[in-house]
Amino acid sequence: MTLIKSISGIRGIVNNGLDYSIIEKFAFAFLKLQKPGEILIARDGRNHGLEFSQKLCKSLKAANQIVIDCGIVPTPTAQFIVENNNYAGGIIITASHNPAEWNGLKFVDSNGCFIKSEKYKKLISLISNETHVQLSPNPNSQLIDYNDDAINKHLNNITNLSLINIERIKNKKYKVVVDAVNSSTSKILPQLLKQFSCDITELNCNADGHFNRGAEPLPHNLSGISKTVIETKADFGIATDPDGDRLAIIDEKGNPIGEESTLVICCESLLMDQKINSPLVTNLSTSMAIDKLAEKYNVNVVRCNVGEINVVTKMKEVKSIIGGEGNGGVILPESHYGRDSLVATALLLNRLSMSDISMSELHNSIPHYEIVKDFIKTDKPIDSKFINAIKKQFNPDEINQMDGVKLIWTDKWIHIRKSNTEPIVRFYSEAETIETSLELINKSKEIFSN
Repeated sequence: MTLIKSISGIRGIVNNGLDYSIIEKFAFAFLKLQKPGEILIARDGRNHGLEFSQKLCKSLKAANQIVIDCGIVPTPTAQFIVENNNYAGGIIITASHNPAEWNGLKFVDSNGCFIKSEKYKKLISLISNETHVQLSPNPNSQLIDYNDDAINKHLNNITNLSLINIERIKNKKYKVVVDAVNSSTSKILPQLLKQFSCDITELNCNADGHFNRGAEPLPHNLSGISKTVIETKADFGIATDPDGDRLAIIDEKGNPIGEESTLVICCESLLMDQKINSPLVTNLSTSMAIDKLAEKYNVNVVRCNVGEINVVTKMKEVKSIIGGEGNGGVILPESHYGRDSLVATALLLNRLSMSDISMSELHNSIPHYEIVKDFIKTDKPIDSKFINAIKKQFNPDEINQMDGVKLIWTDKWIHIRKSNTEPIVRFYSEAETIETSLELINKSKEIFSN
């Protein structure tokens, strides 16, 4: 199995493309690029992550580095702490939404954001040209346990956001089921909900790395929480991916409302409450429901390449106060520049508390389209031959080749691009009917495979 390398970090199957020697090599190369100072190490709940983390902390301390060991925390918590505590950077041992046999590294720059493409290229150059990177001596070398401090600091930030009416939420006393897929949000997400006076039922909140469902919080992986929501008569359920940057919502009837709805609801949480002049920012694969919501509140939508750092960069450029990706990833700069399931949870509670309605009624009140997400396992490129063939087949109103190729009409679109995190080509399509979306997907896959 080949190691996957991109601006999203590195990922591979443990002992079949990824082992500790690779992790150490990339970690030391990353630190060579950072300014002097403390380095945060964090991980998700995968069982092999503990060994990797312990070895890496030991190696860095032996190399005269001050290491802040956060243990199991969500990726957004690690990002928040790096920025808030002015650390030199952070390394998160995670494979995000990939299955349990995978692991990898995400690299956080000193500003709390993932590294940009320029630094990524320097990192790869170091890896290619050196077998081991020596760090500068630091006589203050030490290893600091920072798990509880990191969690408490992040929770305090979220509960004090100016955009959240915490007393209004507390008065609702929502009954919530939480599915943390036994990973990084197992501890912090229930704590957050308790601070909002929610009555909680925990599901898969052991942080032992045993994924009892598919790692991605997609509807077909959420049958367990759907059943529990109905059995406990909860107001709604929420589920995260293993590293906690994505949030999925389940309504009171046990229906997963789709990850694309998370960003729409969270944006409306702000738009209903105040006049916003800056645009909403999202990627090319996100639902056009966000455009319809923006029209309702008279704001613009700016789109960019898929990938958190691309959305963050564009948000900073246009001074957006909220953005994210349609995979359930919400970015609120008032907290920090990173996709954050905890921030999304707070915004969700805030929006729901604004009206005396159920989660299903809230979902029905926002724009809806039928989005289909599919893929082909392949290393085949999206080349000019395919692009010309698909343009001829579909004759779209607009073509965008900023990130793969996206064909756009007034009431539908299809986006085909190579994944940043897996050896696959993704096919996303959206239209007013599921049949139209499927037709676009199936025809596109057929053309690509020829």
